[in-house]
Amino acid sequence: MQLSESVAARLRHQHKTIDELIDGLNEEKLRLRINPAKWSAFENIVHLAAYQPTFLRRVDSILIDQDEPLFERYVAENDPFFDECRQKPLNKLLYMISSDRAELLRKLEALDGNQLSQRGRHQAYGSIPLYRWCDFFLLHEAHHLWTIFQLTSVLRTRPQGF
Repeated sequence: MQLSESVAARLRHQHKTIDELIDGLNEEKLRLRINPAKWSAFENIVHLAAYQPTFLRRVDSILIDQDEPLFERYVAENDPFFDECRQKPLNKLLYMISSDRAELLRKLEALDGNQLSQRGRHQAYGSIPLYRWCDFFLLHEAHHLWTIFQLTSVLRTRPQGF
């Protein structure tokens, strides 16, 4: 067993959607919170940049620990790296996402079926094989891409500084 074609293709390309979604918008505009209680498009990008290393560590834990390591729900506001990433410029965040994704892809594509079947336990979703953790990661990312799409669409339709 290897990664499915769908998972491998999404791992290779899905994150590149960010560039397309934010095209023509400067960082200042991306940092605007449309809803003060919700993240901006920029903060959603920050979250993707900060979460990817967490996922890489989870993959390593699943591969090393044969006893189904338990992972609690990731909460960005409890992650010091999320706050650190908030201070980084957009171009640095995009570079981080791209380089971390290349590392993740190299790691996952080198695994065999037994390794991809090793399990980790999610606090809410139970025991999950590594190949399904990849789906979990990609669907989570897609959710944030959808949010970025919505936010950038609003930013493009509202007057400057709205």
